[in-house]
Amino acid sequence: MPDEPKTLDAAPARPSSALRDPISAPQTGRGARWTLGLVSVGLVLAALNLRPAITSLGALLEEVSATLHMSGTVAGVLTSVPPLCFAVFGITAPRLARRFGPAAVVCAGMAAILAGLLLRPLATGTAGFLAASALALMGIAVSNILMPVIVKRYFPDRIGSMTGLYSMALALGTSLAAALTVPMTDALGGDWRLGLGVWAVLAALAVLPWLPLVKDRNGPALTERGAPAGTAPAASAPSASETAPRPMYRSRTAWALACFFGLQATGAYITMGWMPQIFRDAGVPASTAGVLLAVTMVMGVPLAFVIPRLATRMRHQGPIVVALGTCGLVGYTGLLLAPAGGAWIWAVLLGISNCSFPLALTMIGMRSRTGAGVVRLSAFAQSVGYLISIPGPLLVGVLYQHSGGWGVPIALMGGLMIPQMIVGTLAGRDRTVEDET
Repeated sequence: MPDEPKTLDAAPARPSSALRDPISAPQTGRGARWTLGLVSVGLVLAALNLRPAITSLGALLEEVSATLHMSGTVAGVLTSVPPLCFAVFGITAPRLARRFGPAAVVCAGMAAILAGLLLRPLATGTAGFLAASALALMGIAVSNILMPVIVKRYFPDRIGSMTGLYSMALALGTSLAAALTVPMTDALGGDWRLGLGVWAVLAALAVLPWLPLVKDRNGPALTERGAPAGTAPAASAPSASETAPRPMYRSRTAWALACFFGLQATGAYITMGWMPQIFRDAGVPASTAGVLLAVTMVMGVPLAFVIPRLATRMRHQGPIVVALGTCGLVGYTGLLLAPAGGAWIWAVLLGISNCSFPLALTMIGMRSRTGAGVVRLSAFAQSVGYLISIPGPLLVGVLYQHSGGWGVPIALMGGLMIPQMIVGTLAGRDRTVEDET
């Protein structure tokens, strides 16, 4: 094992793997730079749309619940719908990507988000609202899975920086939806339907850059180090293990990464779904509660760019996992003891803790040697992870309704930081799933 720090941003190319791997195989042809530029724009716009459908609803959950006559338990179910959809629909992403190409699937995902955001304000009951939300979340689910795949395919020598770029855009979209939904709703006459539907405009923009890429199934006309296609050395014959990879569930690292992803997603969706309500129940005005959620989300804008780059330069990502988890523990403790008095501090600390998400995405790219491996690991870790996260927001809603306060739910949120740090440390070890399967 080499002594120097492991870095993917400056890692040497693996031309033989690239030629064998259908996910990262280079495509001969013209317009590679134009394609890479278009993919960069597409990644940013897609990432901006991966959370507004969720955080915009969190800011108006009380109004939506009142109009649609939802109980606390039903509202908890509503906040559990995102991870459920991500788990159910995300598992289909690898098969769809193999058949149609990752870019085409992401394009369809953006179109599904657009349709869901347009239909959701038209719902007159809980069932219709859930169905429209599920449509948008289906598009988010497949796009979630394929973002690391797109990065691995088009930018194999810049995994850290490109992961940071779209993670930063994702955090920006999340925070903008949290901060602007209530003011825009007020400006549009106080109708929550208009406040939620306006985010369809952003989704419509995200469809456009992916349309020219729909038929681009093989990636850019460059090798992994940016040399013209066709200059890479000849590949050796693939081994049996490469042509018939073993199931991902046989890898301990894949399971650790799935559990880490699931626990961080639990905290993230509880935060996005319930944190504004926690502050509102503590006496914070609705508009301020939305801004506090925005502060939590906007912390991911700079950190989502820094953390992936830092992670790719470390042999073991455990120290980052522990640092982020500690911020979460302190934030939840403060939220329990003085929710209104230290609201801004807790919002910042929880925002730092939520940056476990870009770290998890970065580790997905680091824990496999090939693009095909990243597809399988991303689908496994995210789908299993989102399954793990489903009970969290629902349980918070049930505990809130039956305990009559936020003490028990917040204690649960803080307690989940401990196992998150443990499994995240295991997932951060310097190894790949191919070594274990």
